[in-house]
Amino acid sequence: MESRAQSMAAAEREPESSERGKSQLWGGEQKTARIPERAEPAIERDQAGIWHIRSFKAARAILRSGAVRQAGFKAEVLKRLPHLMRLPLLFSDGQDHQQQRRQTARFFAPRVVSEQYRDLMERLSEHLIEELKRRKRVDLSRLTLEMAVRVAAEVVGLTDSLLPGMARRLEAFFRYPIQRLSADPRTWFNFLGLQWAVLRFYWLDVRPAIRARRWRPRQDVISHLLAQGYSEREILTECVTYGAAGMITTREFISVAAWHLLEQPALRQRFLQAPDEERLALLEEILRLEPVVGHLYRRTSTELRLPAPSGEEAHIPAGALLDLHIYAINTDERVVGAQPQRLCAGRELREERVSPSLMGFGDGPHRCPGAPIALQESDIFLRRLLALPGLRLERPPRLRWNDLICGYEIRDCIIAIDKRPELAL
Repeated sequence: MESRAQSMAAAEREPESSERGKSQLWGGEQKTARIPERAEPAIERDQAGIWHIRSFKAARAILRSGAVRQAGFKAEVLKRLPHLMRLPLLFSDGQDHQQQRRQTARFFAPRVVSEQYRDLMERLSEHLIEELKRRKRVDLSRLTLEMAVRVAAEVVGLTDSLLPGMARRLEAFFRYPIQRLSADPRTWFNFLGLQWAVLRFYWLDVRPAIRARRWRPRQDVISHLLAQGYSEREILTECVTYGAAGMITTREFISVAAWHLLEQPALRQRFLQAPDEERLALLEEILRLEPVVGHLYRRTSTELRLPAPSGEEAHIPAGALLDLHIYAINTDERVVGAQPQRLCAGRELREERVSPSLMGFGDGPHRCPGAPIALQESDIFLRRLLALPGLRLERPPRLRWNDLICGYEIRDCIIAIDKRPELAL
């Protein structure tokens, strides 16, 4: 009881520099950074010729520029392959990318998400919460995977699998790093393992969905791709990227949000009592602090000039690789103010028209299209989860790193319901 009281007191203390003392509620420190990120220099070039970006304004200018191309998520490896098919949305650039985004925007618009998927999210949440209540103790990361995969599958159209277990089949992609083949037998093992994982996903999940929608189209991404003349290989590639970029990242976001809120009773109570807009802003503040994708990469196609915080201008040549350090960018004190590496409900940003998550969902043409889905399903699930009397986190979960998305993975996040709930509140 004493430790919980101390936790609540710590959450309520604010720095002296706070501008909105009564509306702010402070929580815990950042948990997931692989290494401590330094804030300066805001823009620098290393000995290998890679440009490192830690300034929010510079990062936003880069991501919105027409002078850069996608270079993350192994995009440049894929682009070196023979052009036997269209590049998936995650890797394309320019007019092709903009056209694809416009055509698929209707599946991710906030109004569509609320009208078409809210009932599904609520039913799934109730089902998973009932499982927790029945078992009393579960690994939260397993529940969040089920939630994220089932929702994304409905949006994409992966609803006709021949066998259960699509979540596990998607997880298998991350066991095998994407790398060039060499004399090292491990590269061949990884290549064959990844090919087997993709084949299983195709035969058990993607192909049945394609066949069902050829017979009867629906309002989902696969039906849209079929109408646009996409081949089965192209649809498979889109489904793989949606799986990696959407389902898996949302899983981690829900887990890290629950971790913070379960450790801070005052923040948990505020989240449960807050109106919609305030709850979503708090979730975005958590994403700002704990970005699921830790680095974004771009390559310049022409010379790029960036304003530096010092007032000088950085000249970046064509063909340069840019490494955007999202942890550093999201804790830029020029934008987020005091104590940037600490959670703050009601944080007041110092820039106009800036998302509370800053670069948590990216920016520019490649900004995450599924942001409304991720926020809504996280909100629906967490409201039900955190309202459970006696719910507690047994111990801090285990963290590991995913090199493909340059982000964290939360595992062994054991939550339990106390037999005597009054002791946990």
